[in-house]
Amino acid sequence: MGRSRQLSSCSPCGVGGGLGRTEIPSRRGVGVEGRGLGALWPQVDRASPRRAGGGGDFHGGLRRLRPSQGREHWPVFTEMKDLLTLVPPLVGLKGNLEMTLASRLSTAANTGQIDDPREQYRVVSSNLALVQVQAAVVGLLAAVAALLLGLASGQGLDVVEAQVLCASSVLTASLAACALGTLMVCIVVGARKLGVNPDNIATPIAASLGDLITLSLLAVVSSFFYRHRDSQYLTPLVCVGFAALTPACVLIAKQNPPVVRILKFGWFPIVLAMLVSSLGGLILNKTLSQPQFRGMAVFAPIMCGVGGNLVAIQTSRISTHLHLWGTPGVLPLWMKKCWPSPCSTFCSSEINATSARVLLVLVVPGHLAFFSIVSLLESQSVPSERTFVLLYLLAGLVQVTVLLHLADVAVRLAWRRALDPDDHCIPYLTGLGDLLGTGLLALCFLAHGLLRTGVWPSSPLDPAPGPS
Repeated sequence: MGRSRQLSSCSPCGVGGGLGRTEIPSRRGVGVEGRGLGALWPQVDRASPRRAGGGGDFHGGLRRLRPSQGREHWPVFTEMKDLLTLVPPLVGLKGNLEMTLASRLSTAANTGQIDDPREQYRVVSSNLALVQVQAAVVGLLAAVAALLLGLASGQGLDVVEAQVLCASSVLTASLAACALGTLMVCIVVGARKLGVNPDNIATPIAASLGDLITLSLLAVVSSFFYRHRDSQYLTPLVCVGFAALTPACVLIAKQNPPVVRILKFGWFPIVLAMLVSSLGGLILNKTLSQPQFRGMAVFAPIMCGVGGNLVAIQTSRISTHLHLWGTPGVLPLWMKKCWPSPCSTFCSSEINATSARVLLVLVVPGHLAFFSIVSLLESQSVPSERTFVLLYLLAGLVQVTVLLHLADVAVRLAWRRALDPDDHCIPYLTGLGDLLGTGLLALCFLAHGLLRTGVWPSSPLDPAPGPS
């Protein structure tokens, strides 16, 4: 225990340490010897919040389905095509910001850094201020990326719509970060007072509720700005207002030196993850208007949410394992390989391979449960043939298998470079999960159309025909 506490102090809450590094090692089954029930318990413990919170991904998908079916629900999504490209990077902020925030706060709770009320205020305020700065900047960059991808795919640029897009993105990202950040603080502090490990609760809830909250805010905020698009000063004032608030948030974040390091050097992972998620948004944008992709909108957040949630949990587990049994920059003897094979990731007797197998087993039952609910509520809007169900489950398994293996590789590489995997791996992996999930889902619909009609449907990424 003394060794684990000493190692945890090397990665304080501001740097974003791993999950549960000091308080409950025996329950988590992190040790080399813990290959029995102790290895399975953390995953069973997490299965309930992951599936219960996964309803956020499902309800977010239903919300996203509505714009593609009728203009009476959210006409802004049909009037502004670039808004659909904006959805995955904004939803992906849960991996870039909220999941890493939950990990940092959980580490602070497990190491006793928030037990003192004054220290708790400093830690919480600096981390929430950091998330606000990151959300405003990444929200603006996501809107710019959506506009550039729209131009690259042959769409025109309307200045008024560009202003609406930028204001909607910045305001949605900031409000979602504030709401989810406050929720994470309440969960972590409450769990600490109740003696419950917040790692088993905070990350799955952040992953699952992120979709529902972000999509709801995006629909409401963008509709409001679109209705008032004739106002010359509304959208510029919103952007200028957030630009003016950013320095104040920076000053608050500087109260915590570890947070300052993230503020200076933590931009590359979240920006690159946002760009990767934007490519998934481009695929979604191109598919919703085509009849052969009927139901794509409702399944996309479920596919991306399940994959991102599971890979974030596995990344945090491996990171915790390294913080307990290794030294930053040096891998333990049983994890010396920086490039493990897929067989090593899933088939070895190591504790992380056991958790990877358990998480992989959860994929099919989880997807089947949500598929059944979707079929009951939206039977006329989604395909329900057995062929499509099998293709959908295969896509989910492929996505999670690739992500779990990449998590094993990425965490080891980050640890060898003395980087904290929680801050430097989760954004990349969740962004890649969005792109991989959306792409595989599009292939499911294409393959299903081929098997049903014998004619290969047109690709969703085919350029739109120009004016005649």
